[in-house]
Amino acid sequence: MSTPASSSPADHRAMLSAVAQARGSRATRLRQRLLRRTSTRFALGVLLLIVLAALLAPWFATHDPMSGSNDALLPPLSPGHWLGTDDLGRDLWSRVVYGTRISLLVGIASSALAVSIGVTVGALAGYFGGWLDTVLMRIAEFFQTLPRFVLALIVIALFGASTGKLILVIGLLAWPQMARVVRATVASLKQAPFVDAARVAGLRDRTIIAGEILPNVAAPIIVLGSLDIAAAILIEASLSFFGLGDPNAISWGGMLNDAQQYLRSAWWMSAFPGLGIALTVLSFNILGDALNDALNPRGEGAS
Repeated sequence: MSTPASSSPADHRAMLSAVAQARGSRATRLRQRLLRRTSTRFALGVLLLIVLAALLAPWFATHDPMSGSNDALLPPLSPGHWLGTDDLGRDLWSRVVYGTRISLLVGIASSALAVSIGVTVGALAGYFGGWLDTVLMRIAEFFQTLPRFVLALIVIALFGASTGKLILVIGLLAWPQMARVVRATVASLKQAPFVDAARVAGLRDRTIIAGEILPNVAAPIIVLGSLDIAAAILIEASLSFFGLGDPNAISWGGMLNDAQQYLRSAWWMSAFPGLGIALTVLSFNILGDALNDALNPRGEGAS
C-alpha cells in the first residue's frame, strides 16, 4: 500500500510563492479597477491635498488664522493675501487651510465610532440570530428613523458645542446602516464551509467572528465608512453654519456663518470655505462609489 509522499521544502516554498503572486495579482487588479476612472483619480488627488493641508497646516498657512488686522475685506489676490481677508482682517487662505483639520477630525473620528458600533452590533445579530438579532435590529431601526441632523442640532443646542460632542453625537447616530449591512452579510456567511470547519476545529465564537467572518465583510465596511465620513463632514459644517460648532476651532461651516452678512459685498468669504466643503464631500462620495465597484466581486468579470 503506497503512502503519500511528504512535501519537500522546495514544494513548500513554491506554494508560498504562488500564494504571494496570487495576492499581488489581486492587489494589482484592485488598484487598476479603482484608478480606471478619471473622477476617482481626481477625488484621490483632492483628498491627498486636503490631508496634507491638515497635517502641515502651520507650513501651508501664511498668517496666524486667528489674528485680525486693519486689512479687512481685502479681495482675492491682494498683496500678501491670496484669497483675501474676512471682516476682521484675518487671512482667508490660512483659515481655509486650518479648517481642513476640524472637518477631517470630525469626519474620520465619527465614522470610526459609527463603524465600531455598527460592525459589533451587526456581527452579533447576524451570527447568533434569535432574540438577540431581534432586539439589536429593533434598536437599529429606532435609531435609523431619527433625523440625524435635527437630533444633532437639538443635542448640541442643549448641552453645548465642542469637537468631542460633535464626534460623539454624529457617530452615535450613524451606525444603524452599517449594522444592518454587516448583519445581513454575517448571517449569510455563518453557515459557510470555512466557518463550519472553524467550529469543528474548536475555535470560539468570537474568534470565528473576528478571524474568519469579518475579513470577508471588509468591502461593505470600507465603502460605508468612506460615505459616512462625507456625511459627517456635511453635518459638522451645517451645525457650525448655524452657530453650533466648536467656538474654539476654525471650521469651514463657521466661516460660512461669519460670511452671511457679506454675501454680496465680500463673496470670497463664503465662496472658498464653501468650495472646500463641496470638494471634500464630493471626493469622499466618489471614492466610496469607486471602492464599491472595485471591491465588488461581480465587477471582476465585467471589467
